[in-house]
Amino acid sequence: PALPSSRLPPPPPTSLAPSPPRHRTRPHPHPHQTTPHTLNPMLRPTRTRTMMAAMKKAAAGAMAKPFRRSLATVNPPKLFSYEEITASVKEHHAIESVEKAFGMLAEGKVDVPIPMHIGIEESPEAGPGDCHIKGGYVYGTKTWTVKLANVSFYKNVEKGLPPGSGIFVVIDATNGFPLAIFQENRYLTDLRTGAAGAVSVKHFAARDHTKVAFIGTGMIAGAMARASSEVQKWTEAYCYGLDMAMTESFCSEMEGQLGFPFKACATAEEAVSSADVIFTQTPGSKQVLELGWLKPHATIIASGTDQPTKNEIPPDVMAASKMVCDLVRQCSTVGELRSALAAGTMKESDVYAEIGEVVNGTKPGREGDELICVDLTGTGAQDAAIGQVAVDVLLHGNK
Repeated sequence: PALPSSRLPPPPPTSLAPSPPRHRTRPHPHPHQTTPHTLNPMLRPTRTRTMMAAMKKAAAGAMAKPFRRSLATVNPPKLFSYEEITASVKEHHAIESVEKAFGMLAEGKVDVPIPMHIGIEESPEAGPGDCHIKGGYVYGTKTWTVKLANVSFYKNVEKGLPPGSGIFVVIDATNGFPLAIFQENRYLTDLRTGAAGAVSVKHFAARDHTKVAFIGTGMIAGAMARASSEVQKWTEAYCYGLDMAMTESFCSEMEGQLGFPFKACATAEEAVSSADVIFTQTPGSKQVLELGWLKPHATIIASGTDQPTKNEIPPDVMAASKMVCDLVRQCSTVGELRSALAAGTMKESDVYAEIGEVVNGTKPGREGDELICVDLTGTGAQDAAIGQVAVDVLLHGNK
């Protein structure tokens, strides 16, 4: 095919005056100015003309093939089952990756939109349940991720099904084609949430703060317990949940896995007042602790609130704390911070830091005996990080 008009050589001079020298340039061109021999393909070096000829040949060959056939050469994404994921991707894979993602997020090097929420209102045909869609891209990484998490489908228990499910779609950042689909049923979501809890413990709990409490004893509590044990040597755990049998089962399972004593408490106050670090991961339907229950140096890591209808931590507790958020603009709309702003006990400017600012060393973490509250709403940066980890481990075989 003919070259586009913008690539054609200039017409020969029409006057009888001698042509200008072939490689004449301005005496001292600006470093960003383009000199004449880069504008005129006929004046480029021989190697460039050879490359142009090769490009013409390749273009001619491509035009001879149907475009649809060229798409057929792209491999479909690899599907990984829940069993494959849980057998291979573990806490130690997630923590470092999530910590780095928080740092990049604080530097503005993560494209992470505000989450989408779809409410499935209960009806004779469907629900109740919720769908959360998050995603993000961390600058310089080879993939980006979109995550869909379905939660609170409580009627599933009657059907012998878990109350939630989820998938991660991980896309090749070099060409935009899906690399893998992970049918993780919230395992990767819980893993990256636990990793965020571990990062919070690393930067905001003192090394001698070894007593931990879990308010809410479901899947997220287990993820928090396992991940935080990778960075802190706990000596005792105090646990409270609305269902005592479930709480006792949780304590037995975690004690067997992690090797330190877990105690089921009769009240939330007993658990909170006994601990240096308190993880809260309830459905967020009501507040779960009070200011008077807390040790002066306590660290609260709250992960149960991720939409405007939820609230675990009282506004006066947040106001009395060094307040830290995973992402301020998100916490102010769907996190614990939202309740403090609505109550008038805090302004956004009262937030001490985002986690990534402490990870990067821009601001210090714990500074002595102070009350700290960490608001974890879950960010697309974490999903992008754990998506890359899953690809590295399962698709590329990195251990």
